[in-house]
Amino acid sequence: ILDHVSLSVPAGRVTALVGHSGSGKTTLAGLLPRFYSHYEGSILLDGHELSAYTLDNLRSHISLVSQNVVLFNDTLEHNIRYGDLTADDAALNRAIDQAQLRALIGNLPDGLKTMVGERGLKLSGGEKQRVAIARMMLKDPGIMIFDEATSALDTATEREIQRALRNVSQGRTTLMIAHRLSTVVEADEIIVLDQGRIAERGSHASLLSQNGLYTAMWQRQQAEREEEAATAPE
Repeated sequence: ILDHVSLSVPAGRVTALVGHSGSGKTTLAGLLPRFYSHYEGSILLDGHELSAYTLDNLRSHISLVSQNVVLFNDTLEHNIRYGDLTADDAALNRAIDQAQLRALIGNLPDGLKTMVGERGLKLSGGEKQRVAIARMMLKDPGIMIFDEATSALDTATEREIQRALRNVSQGRTTLMIAHRLSTVVEADEIIVLDQGRIAERGSHASLLSQNGLYTAMWQRQQAEREEEAATAPE
């Protein structure tokens, strides 16, 4: 899936992974928490091979928010507190606000005590992703991985969440996998993957100046957004 991929992700910086479906984005990000153990080459964290860390120790410093959020058939509060079962109420409320969940909680019949159902079936896709983001913020990890974490959100909510993510990513190592390029324009470095290889890399501005794969993806998405805006009902 990945072929001769070599990169460094500086501590405390935001690195984005973009590319067409099947280009290797999720696989690359999944190597860090050791979802895959058989590979050729080296993966170093703070200068040490990943195998030098126990899984519990390694994953205690990493949080992943993906498209497919796993929720328990329990209360909304428990699903958020799962990020850190020892967190106090102040930390819980801070995470709720950062994930823009306050309005949802106010609209639920039992607030935080509302049962979310099996796999969170009582919540929409966007609501489940916000719960996962709140869970991550409560965990307060040093490394954050977002795999299309705002894909189910409407545009307005996505902007609010992006502002929150920019705040919490300060001083943390962040990997962002995105289909919508508009969500990663402020990343310190954008890695463009194509068929398992790094095709291009750089900032948003520098990639646009190359007039290559990233530019073509950006122009296509901008055209799609303009078309949607033009056909949207008033």
